[in-house]
Amino acid sequence: MFNPNQSRIFALPPGTDFPAELVSGLIARMAAQPPQAMAGVTVYLNTARMRRRVIQLFAAQGARFLPRLLLVTDLATDPRLALPALVPPLRRRLQMAELIAKLLDAQPDLAPRAALYDLSDSLATLLDEMQGEGVSAEAISALDVSNHSKHWERTQTFLRIVTPLFADASDAESRQRLAVQQLAQRWHSQPPTGPVLIAGSTGSRGTTALFMQAVAQLPQGAIVLPGYDFETPPAVWQAMDDALTAEDHPQYRFRHLMDLLGIAPDAIQPWRTTAPPDKRRNLLISLSLRPAPVTDQWLVEGPNLPDLCSATQDLSLIEAASPRAEALAIALILRDAAASGTTAALITPDRNLSRQVTAALDRWAILPDDSAGRPLAMSAPGRFLRHTSALLGQRLTADSLLTVLKHPLTASGAMRSAHTRLTRDLELKLRKSGPAFPTDADLLEWAAARKDDALPWARFIADTLQGLDEIPRRPLADHVAQHRTLSESLARGLDPIGSGELWVKAAGIEALALMETLATEAPYGGTFSAAEYCDLFEALVNKGEVREPVQAHPNIMIWGTLEARVQGADLVILGGLNDGIWPKLPEPDPWLNRSMRKKAALLLPERQIGLSAHDYQQAIAAPRVILSRAVRNAEAETVPSRWLNRLMNLMDGLPQKNGGVALAEMRARGAKWLALARAVEQPTAAQKVDPRLRPAKRPAPQPPVSARPPKLSLTNIERLIRDPYAIYARYILRLNPLDPLHQSPDARDRGIIVHDVLERFVKTRPLNETRAAARARLLGLARIVLAEESPFPAARALWLAKLDRAADHFLTQDSKHGGTSLALETKGALKLENLAFTLFGTPDRIDRLPDGTLHLIDYKTGSAPKAPQQKQYAKQLLLAAVMANRGGFADLGPSDVAKISYIGLGASEDVVETEITDAILTEHWEKLLNLIARYLRRNTGYTARRALFETRYPGDYDHLSRFGEWEMSDRAVPEHVGPDAAGPEPVGDAE
Repeated sequence: MFNPNQSRIFALPPGTDFPAELVSGLIARMAAQPPQAMAGVTVYLNTARMRRRVIQLFAAQGARFLPRLLLVTDLATDPRLALPALVPPLRRRLQMAELIAKLLDAQPDLAPRAALYDLSDSLATLLDEMQGEGVSAEAISALDVSNHSKHWERTQTFLRIVTPLFADASDAESRQRLAVQQLAQRWHSQPPTGPVLIAGSTGSRGTTALFMQAVAQLPQGAIVLPGYDFETPPAVWQAMDDALTAEDHPQYRFRHLMDLLGIAPDAIQPWRTTAPPDKRRNLLISLSLRPAPVTDQWLVEGPNLPDLCSATQDLSLIEAASPRAEALAIALILRDAAASGTTAALITPDRNLSRQVTAALDRWAILPDDSAGRPLAMSAPGRFLRHTSALLGQRLTADSLLTVLKHPLTASGAMRSAHTRLTRDLELKLRKSGPAFPTDADLLEWAAARKDDALPWARFIADTLQGLDEIPRRPLADHVAQHRTLSESLARGLDPIGSGELWVKAAGIEALALMETLATEAPYGGTFSAAEYCDLFEALVNKGEVREPVQAHPNIMIWGTLEARVQGADLVILGGLNDGIWPKLPEPDPWLNRSMRKKAALLLPERQIGLSAHDYQQAIAAPRVILSRAVRNAEAETVPSRWLNRLMNLMDGLPQKNGGVALAEMRARGAKWLALARAVEQPTAAQKVDPRLRPAKRPAPQPPVSARPPKLSLTNIERLIRDPYAIYARYILRLNPLDPLHQSPDARDRGIIVHDVLERFVKTRPLNETRAAARARLLGLARIVLAEESPFPAARALWLAKLDRAADHFLTQDSKHGGTSLALETKGALKLENLAFTLFGTPDRIDRLPDGTLHLIDYKTGSAPKAPQQKQYAKQLLLAAVMANRGGFADLGPSDVAKISYIGLGASEDVVETEITDAILTEHWEKLLNLIARYLRRNTGYTARRALFETRYPGDYDHLSRFGEWEMSDRAVPEHVGPDAAGPEPVGDAE
């Protein structure tokens, strides 16, 4: 097949269909041989997807013998080789985690305990790399770190201890390297009778490069390189002699391989003479990717490029405003390709983008063939197991309980409907009245008060979750066993046997395999706390993938960057071309820095960038290419990928080759898809006239007078002035807002507790109490109330400290006017004259002053309202004074009010006092009558957000009023609602 006296290192240029050309070349070279000779050919390929495509291409040629198609990564599976048994990767990582745990115990400043498994994973990866690159432990120990920081000296010391312990461990990399060595020895004495080829690999890893050396030495051994740039000048090849400056170049791997094989660039021959789709574009891309030290060649070689308008005629550039717009534009391109029968592939390392594109394609019932599958952590079983692991060692909260109970896999057997109903009722109870940390007793008490089948269900939940917060540090196997038992019990529900739907379908099978693997290897893991086990499980499940059997569209693919070598697509979309995504930033190495890696002959971080650059160079050479990026993400503006940036800069700098014009045309072609994406999001002409799809107007509902509230509290008068719609929703529609599911201490909770403390302080005041004793009693009561009312330890400490700071200010105001606090047995209420309405409520405190008049006091944990605010809307104490003056407090009778005071107990010593006169009382009485009389008319609407103090104020009913579809500057649209609805009336009546 090959002439032993000639070079047998072949290559194909970027853009060619590598598998198709490989198959065609094989068939052409074997044409003179008998048919069975093809069966004697052995071809090692780099990926399983490449092998599948090669098989398909051979099958398309008709009935024939196939060569032996093997994978480079499967050399260690050859049964003829004498290899030690493989040590499972998880076992090795757990063993390392135990050692690293001791390191963190001795040096806690090195890393947090939560990073335990990540550190063990990175250490195992480092040892794998050392095996693959043939770097010994002694080489790491011999590194000179005297000029580095103390951190690197400590890690080197640790590596000096650890690496010998695992030097003989039979991991995947060591077995692969041992397999290559044994094959090379066998071939040296007994060369294969048939041709042996390695195709599709760049030799970027040490073991693979060693195998390529062994194949190259065979009489009939050959290498077929992908994406080799035949247009690279000799000077550029010579400049790539230093990995520190050239590692990130797409062709550097080939320069490194040439050095290993002892050949020059001109020794690499074309495998086929087939030209790439567009040689002119390849020249442009090649020049744009020159290594940084030789980019001055842009000035020399740039003028020699062909006309850039023709070179980029099949190249488009999408610069979307957001990732969503980018995903929709790509989805439209793929939809168009599906409709026209074009084979199209989206190539991107951004899994978020690929998922968004998949979701957008779903509207047209197009399911792409996604090479990466779905992350196990985002599948239903993966999420369920993450939720249940988070319960271990933690105090049960309302939101964590409901998160698990509402998961579709919980009680996924025959009792699912009853479980869903009871979960909904329990959520309403927990949102409305808590507690924030429900206990077994709370669940059973709630269920016992019901008259349905809640008690057995609540007892099951209580028994299943009992004692989870008291898990001690223990062997890893115990955590795994309890985690699985807990998960299966919750998934089974009240069914007597089984585990519900937890372990079914592809995702469930993958999740079960993870749990079984973890259980098998757990004895090697030492002891873990519950929190450390949760971190370990999160790290493991995040690495899992699920490949579900689906009937994908035959012509629409989503590939990772490695699949760019497979090619075969007429249209290629390079998505997510932003720096940090493509190329991905190198992962930080906590064990060796860049300089130490260089001295130890390990791979530099730029290697991954160089591999991505090589994939990019191959993908952009496809017949038709669309480059895509989002100019802004959710946080800030993005930076274009360095390769795209170079390409645009090079084109902009070649006006004599129409570079600027060509770039503008590329953007114009991309803008068409962006315009189409915007059009898809816009309503059609028919939708614009559909009243169901029109933006809502600012509401001002006008219910019947009979439905309007006959009484309101003092605090709700302010709400009626500022946001009347909230009164309508709560007291007419009877919609009460629910507390958030995740309960946390907020300003309202603090206000309730502070008022309770001050009320108890006043009611239990002894005679002749000194100020020091009063202060001590106040803080003692605060500790008692906080312990009773707040389940949040941090909030208790914080609020007690704040009350301690405000105590002196409160005590000063408490004794300032010499009043005596009055205790009221009944709540104040005042019926308005000639109106079917009652005002009710009681101020925080009423003092009787020495002259017999009243002093009304309200405590504010925030800032106290100033006089202008009280005049316009903060009328709580002013109206309370009106009530007291008119006998609204039955225990006191009609009483004169001397003053009202708002006492702030927040960060500043805030006090706002107002002297009460007959004129003030008369003014606010008449305003109250006018306000209530107005809202007791049918034509007065309850306007949404009528006069808020802050427009950012989050109202409880904003979603109901459709705020956001209308603006604060919009006029309200009144509308009669209720049984006698009669249509809209003039806006003025609503305002």
